[in-house]
Amino acid sequence: MSKLKIGLVFGGKSPEHEVSIISARNIYNAIDKSKFDVTLIGIAQNGQWFLEQEENLQDVACVIGKNKIQLATVFGNKTNKIIRLDNQAFLTDLDALFPITHGPNGEDGTLQGVFLQLDIPFVGPSVLGSAVAMDKDFTKRILRDAGIGHAKGITFYKHEIDNISFDATAKELGTTLFIKPCNMGSSVGVSRATNETEFKNAIEEAFKFDNKVLVEQAVIGRELECAVLGNEFIEASTVGEIVMQKGFYDFENKYKNDNAIITIPANNLTENQLTKIKETARKAYHALALEGMSRVDVFLTDNDDVIVNEPNTLPGFTSISMYPKLWENSGLKYADLIEKLIHLAIQRHQRDTNLQRVRIG
Repeated sequence: MSKLKIGLVFGGKSPEHEVSIISARNIYNAIDKSKFDVTLIGIAQNGQWFLEQEENLQDVACVIGKNKIQLATVFGNKTNKIIRLDNQAFLTDLDALFPITHGPNGEDGTLQGVFLQLDIPFVGPSVLGSAVAMDKDFTKRILRDAGIGHAKGITFYKHEIDNISFDATAKELGTTLFIKPCNMGSSVGVSRATNETEFKNAIEEAFKFDNKVLVEQAVIGRELECAVLGNEFIEASTVGEIVMQKGFYDFENKYKNDNAIITIPANNLTENQLTKIKETARKAYHALALEGMSRVDVFLTDNDDVIVNEPNTLPGFTSISMYPKLWENSGLKYADLIEKLIHLAIQRHQRDTNLQRVRIG
């Protein structure tokens, strides 16, 4: 049986660029190379695409584009879709793409639209699911419409910044507030505020990363995560828990220190609680038009209410990332998870290719 040819896409124009490289390194090292030939495609922080080499990816100081083999895409071709600009040679046609590009310009639907135009199967949600799930404002609107628990929040736009009032916001949401850029992941730009000075600084910080900011009320409860995968048939993993020794689960506590204790599986959850969390994760996944994979983060309150915090459409695959760890604890090994995600991408592409795209008569 011939090996499938996979393009592993990483980097990107995003504050999560470095996290993406680490995820790609882990996937490359884990993928079953007896089944898959992997082509490394790096996207530099200026948006240029490059053909990368294993040695550069394995370097902890990896800089995309170091070898200067720039790539370009050719739309409309049935074959020969990605070309090297140094020698005008086309890359070997790929059976599927595995993007592990976190954050804006990578998991917000923009890159997924390029893949659709190239007509190459790709791992993870398509354009619609990627776009709405990346935008925390639209996510909240869809969850609300679907009757799925979510934190109360208010959305502000950058042009309104002079009129954003801590007192008015706190009157509606409470005095402990979380301020988030609407389109960002890995908790980049997220702050907690309990007074006017903190609130003002948090708003300014969030607007550095997006033109739209979400302010949410604090939810008191256990912070839990559930991995989801599938197209039409949705599977949910075991549930993991994040316990903070101090602070909250921001970028620093995710990647740079040991303040977060991660427990997989989460302790002291009843069967009813586990069922409710998994069912909420599946419902949110379906309501947001997600396919392929996502991680759904929730809070479990003392009243056993399950409140969706947010979905993550291309979750991390670093050594500390919850998504592969949750599936491993559920009996799906890292390499098998990668293989399953690739086959889900190919199955979806085959399904969608059968749709009629021209009007007859």
